[in-house]
Amino acid sequence: MKKRLLIITSMVSLLGVIGWFITDFFGGMIIHLLMYWWIIIPLVVAWLVTIVLSIITIIENGFKVNKLLTYIHIFGFLVLASLILYQSEYFKSRVLLDATLEDDLSDINVVLRENGCFETTTSGLFGYVDRISGKYKIQNDTIIFLNNPYSNDYIPNKVVLDREKNAIFFKKDENGDYIRERTFVNYFEINKIEL
Repeated sequence: MKKRLLIITSMVSLLGVIGWFITDFFGGMIIHLLMYWWIIIPLVVAWLVTIVLSIITIIENGFKVNKLLTYIHIFGFLVLASLILYQSEYFKSRVLLDATLEDDLSDINVVLRENGCFETTTSGLFGYVDRISGKYKIQNDTIIFLNNPYSNDYIPNKVVLDREKNAIFFKKDENGDYIRERTFVNYFEINKIEL
């Protein structure tokens, strides 16, 4: 009976932890933790406790008796490691440009990669994260996003790269010319450039 309860608790808590990790693709893990702490914290604690109890059970009774528990936890670690690796830089193309726009309450980071893909990451209050990706091309000093780089039209599909000012400008004046002055929320500060 105890073994069956441990197996069920391991599976349910593991699925909950995996679900929480997946929320990183939908607004961020921290904001979901703040919103659903009463669900997530008990699931994480239960999962950690089941890992410890499973290890103790395997040491006392041997692997053959506790194969299912072992496989459940190995599966969990593999899935979580896969999710972490998927978001890491290991399998992504080399970064050619990295730039950040800082606001009072959030920041927007744009990364251009060697394979012609871009990533826009918006980080906001309480751990909110929004990621958008797509393709881009460069013509002279203009970066053209072939997909919308932002969730609305705040950042246009065409921006200008100013190497001398180490910035990407995106706002235009009434004549349609880019405003090349470093004013509040008018430019991305270039952190890295290899273009």
